[in-house]
Amino acid sequence: MDQYFLEVDYYQLNKNKQIACGDSFLSRKFDDRIVVVLADGLGSGIKASVLSTLTTTMAASFITSRMDIRRAAEVILDTLPVCSYRKIGYSTFTIIDAKLSGEVSIIEHDNPPYALIRKGKIIPVVKQDIPLKTERKSHLYYSEFTMLPEDRIVFYSDGVTQAGMGLPHLPLGWQESGVEAYLRELLHNSPQLSAGQISKRTALKAREYDGGKAADDISCAALYLRNPRRTLLMTGPPYKKEHDAVLASIANGFTGTKILCGGTTAAILSRELGIPLKVNLSEVRLDSEIPPTAMMEGFDLVTEGTITLSRALRILEQDPALETLSDNAVNRLVKLLLDSDIIECVVGTKINDAHQDPALPKDLEIRRNLMKHICNALETKYMKKTNLVFV
Repeated sequence: MDQYFLEVDYYQLNKNKQIACGDSFLSRKFDDRIVVVLADGLGSGIKASVLSTLTTTMAASFITSRMDIRRAAEVILDTLPVCSYRKIGYSTFTIIDAKLSGEVSIIEHDNPPYALIRKGKIIPVVKQDIPLKTERKSHLYYSEFTMLPEDRIVFYSDGVTQAGMGLPHLPLGWQESGVEAYLRELLHNSPQLSAGQISKRTALKAREYDGGKAADDISCAALYLRNPRRTLLMTGPPYKKEHDAVLASIANGFTGTKILCGGTTAAILSRELGIPLKVNLSEVRLDSEIPPTAMMEGFDLVTEGTITLSRALRILEQDPALETLSDNAVNRLVKLLLDSDIIECVVGTKINDAHQDPALPKDLEIRRNLMKHICNALETKYMKKTNLVFV
């Protein structure tokens, strides 16, 4: 299963007029596995957000320490307060412990049941009902199975299943059956849809049923096991000029998205590969802080180097909504990186004297340190796999 990649993503919408989301999502990646938690705090707003965040943090910490997923759920239930009147916990949750080999363990506590989708069909999964040792009016369900290539696991808060409640055609809300029918249709029309797009479209559809104003916090998340999307990012000239041919050989032999960051880097590859390099003059503006892109056949994006990379790092650290980003070199770079699974970074180590000028902005870090920060952000925040090679 090493040739496959496990993509994880989610999308959330706050309840109408609430500044905080009462649902929390957390994912952590390790060498051989990914732990994912979706929690729904009782009610909405700040209080619900605190309770759900407490739940996701505890769950991730317990699973990280190799605690059995069932034991972790029991400890969480013992820790969380219980509503004295309704006898229910102040947070529901779904915890997924997924190995990169495809083996998955899932524990559910009062969230809507997840959907395992295989070849466009919802696959039923046998679940173990774990009895609770308290008076809680709730259930704990445990299941385990092995994902196959192209399988998806989609899970969500009750803001999705209860969307549209009270409408003539949805008296009880969208419900699980309605959500699952929508997922089947979605993947029938777009079989390669990413985990992020599945989550976003499902959440937005729920809000649509709510009349465009979310009646509750809405969260949807997905796991997708598939062939990885690979990207090559090359920046900086090699330390030795005789290695220029090596740089060209790497670029020429790579299959996937190709990005060049740096005028000198692009000039070297243009010369070595015999491909003309042309600046996009339509992007040249005297008042623009973003340098223009260029065009080279066989490359998906060609940009300036350190300024573009430093601005891209700033955006990655802010966790942006991609649909709000304007169209420029920096934002195109960010979108290509976030649409990738495995990013191969080839970094030249020849010092550019211009970047050592103390009068230049502080965010002009030495290229190799800048790339280390970018790779770290992609790994820790976006669950990407990166490889960093210096030449």
